[in-house]
Amino acid sequence: MSTLKTPFRYDFVGSFLRPEKLKEAKKNFEEGKITQDELDKITDECVSEVVAKQKAAGFHAITDGEFRRKFWHLDFMWGFEGVEHEKDGGGVQFNGEVADLEATYLVGKVKAKPHPFVEYFKFLKQFEDENTVAKYTIPAPAQMYQQMIVPQNIEQTRKFYESDDELIHDIGLAYQDVIRQFYDAGCRNLQLDDCTWGAIVGDAAKQRYKSLGLDIEDVKAQLLKVNNLALEGRLEDMTITSHICRGNYHSTYFTSGPYDSVADYVFAQENVDALLLEYDDARSGGFLPLAKVSPDKKVVLGLITTKKPELENKEDVIARIHDASRYIPLERLCLSPQCGFASCEIGNKLTEEQQWAKLALVKEIAEEVWG
Repeated sequence: MSTLKTPFRYDFVGSFLRPEKLKEAKKNFEEGKITQDELDKITDECVSEVVAKQKAAGFHAITDGEFRRKFWHLDFMWGFEGVEHEKDGGGVQFNGEVADLEATYLVGKVKAKPHPFVEYFKFLKQFEDENTVAKYTIPAPAQMYQQMIVPQNIEQTRKFYESDDELIHDIGLAYQDVIRQFYDAGCRNLQLDDCTWGAIVGDAAKQRYKSLGLDIEDVKAQLLKVNNLALEGRLEDMTITSHICRGNYHSTYFTSGPYDSVADYVFAQENVDALLLEYDDARSGGFLPLAKVSPDKKVVLGLITTKKPELENKEDVIARIHDASRYIPLERLCLSPQCGFASCEIGNKLTEEQQWAKLALVKEIAEEVWG
């Protein structure tokens, strides 16, 4: 088993553009032209190929590109008891585009069961070597909690949970169980992807929650509570990080706003080992909130965008890294893109060649800054 730990000086979030071979196979499966076994075989081949490309690019973390899921978050939720989904009714308005998601809601109490993603991890783990370690990405507990209390789901959720505290309790315990499943399968690097913090920043979020009769500070406390509950009892040799962004669908975003209003919660108090933070444009604000990051955490600066194909100016990125180091020591900083290249299977608006060029730039800059 590899003993390498994330994050690395040059890193990435997790998802990659789906290759045409995989897109075609999924289309053929949906049309009944190939079997599940045939689709699985092609998916295995595509995962093997993208892992080889990650290694060839010189990266130390390897992921399966999230090739086995439609959506970065919803597919994982479907792996719990008490959760159901359907193709229609899950659309979410992003900036200039509606994200075509699937309605995901409760049909009973949330409980853990053998999770299919653990089997996906086992396939990935076989590719570890002395220079690489398998990292698996799953949505944060707060993401699942948020999914079940959004306006279109809250009435259904109240059939099974009279209070948010009861829901938080069950989600937290179910996540504890699944995290242990990952651990027992040999996973030592787990990443919790969390858009809830990015969705709650800014004045628009405050007004949105006020219109729902909710106090935004109470909501922040609940997000922190469910995440930290899920992390209780985790074993010391398992590294758990959190990635925070403001939405990433087909090169669009969900929200805008600086981290200032959530830093006292997630930066200071969430019990993760590192934070991978979106910082690719002005929507994320400045670096001052990094001063609130607790001293036990590393920070991965997401300064390279996956939303656009154009490469960033290297010197500008280096200058931003040093700007961030005014608030958190350089030795606790790393570099990555702001998010994945395909948080949903539709992917962002760039080519595979441009995707790998972005990662080459991340590596080049990190080696220049940290040696």
